[in-house]
Formats: sequence, structure tokens, C-alpha cells
Amino acid sequence: MSSQLRVDVMSLDEVKKALADKSIHLIDVREPHEYAAGHIPGAQNMPLSSFDPAALPRDKKVVLSCNSGRRTLQGLQSAQNGGRDDVHTHFEGSMQAWLQAGEPVER
Repeated sequence: MSSQLRVDVMSLDEVKKALADKSIHLIDVREPHEYAAGHIPGAQNMPLSSFDPAALPRDKKVVLSCNSGRRTLQGLQSAQNGGRDDVHTHFEGSMQAWLQAGEPVER
């Protein structure tokens, strides 16, 4: 088990660019009702309550997102404890930062 959590941060602009060039998988770890109420276009829902690190994609960098960034850290811990040392990036500010910047939302 990993004793030290590795956390890298992506900013709003970095996430927007990476989504545009399809270089990341943005994984939204909020619950399904939160995701349905509005999510970042292109984000995939994988709720923290049923989070399975083995189900995370492996073909591109994985970036976790939630509402404010707190649950993404729990998701990173779960992924790394589950053997996914390649999963260590979260979108700082997550959905709140996206909304505050006036970015589009899918429902």
C-alpha cells in the first residue's frame, strides 16, 4: 500500500486544453444525481461511492474531478491504494472552478 499520496494538479486552462485535444480522461467522481444535474462536457461519471480503480482507463492520463476538489483526493488515494500509481492528477477547484469561469455544462 502506498503510504504517501502523490497529487498533481491541473488548472482550469490545462483541463480545457487537454479536453479539447482529447489527451485526458476526465473522471467525475460525484454521485450520479450530481453528474446528471450538470457536468463538464466530456467528463465520465465514476462515483466515489462505487469507485473501482481497476475500471479506470489506461490509454490516456486520468484526471479526477468532483464539486470542489475534496472527493478527488479521496479518489486518488483509492486509485493509488488499488495499485494505480499512474492516477495522481486532480482538477483543482473542479466543478466550482468550471462554473465560476462560465464554462459550458452538459446535463
